[in-house]
Order: sequence, then C-alpha cells, then structure tokens
Amino acid sequence: MNFFIDAIKQYATFSGRATRQQYWMFYLFYIIIYIALTIIETTVGLYDAEAGMGLFTTIFMLGLLIPSIAILARRLHDIGRTGLWILLIVIPLVGAIVLLIFSVLDSEHGENQYGDSAKYPSEVDQP
Repeated sequence: MNFFIDAIKQYATFSGRATRQQYWMFYLFYIIIYIALTIIETTVGLYDAEAGMGLFTTIFMLGLLIPSIAILARRLHDIGRTGLWILLIVIPLVGAIVLLIFSVLDSEHGENQYGDSAKYPSEVDQP
C-alpha cells in the first residue's frame, strides 16, 4: 500500500525514476480499489451497465489519471527511455504491447540522465 500512497504523493512528478516493483504495486492496488468500488456501485445501484462503470469508478479513474501517467513516465525513465514513449498508446494494440514490454524490463544499473537507480545505486569510490 505504501507504493500506492507514494505514487499519490508524487501526484504530478514526471521526473525521477520508478522501479518495477513501485510501478506494478501501484497498479495492483489501483485494480483492487477499482474492483472494490465496482462491487460497491453494483450493490448500491450506481453501476451503469451500458457505460461499464459507475460514479465512484469514474471519479477514481479521473482522479488517478495524472498519477498513472506520471508513474509510467518515471518507469520509462528507469529503463533509460524518455517519457514521450507514452505517446505510443495512441497506436492501437501495438503501442500498449510495447509499453507493457517496457514496463516489465529491469532497471538500468547506476545513474542515468533521469537520476540514480533505487535498485542499482551508483557505486561511490571510497578513499
């Protein structure tokens, strides 16, 4: 849950790096909360079958749109790619597959132009 809260705290921070674990734990809790809200909406009667969502899930998704994009940008930074690769999502199917592959790649070792790796920190020379 800390990974989800940390991503919310960095609401619109597109700089820096996010490890694979940070990225996937954020989405794990995102999906769990989304499913719980859908169950609540169905029970209360706020779920719209035509739209495929209800009031709570719509507010939830809109509220977390920017953090979702920001954590994906930081994840791309972690593998040494610019956040502009997010624009691949406009290519149907292929863009989503490429971004999925990028999101499961391992972190770059050491420091890159986006900062130091949390998983593989740069080695500091000791005197």
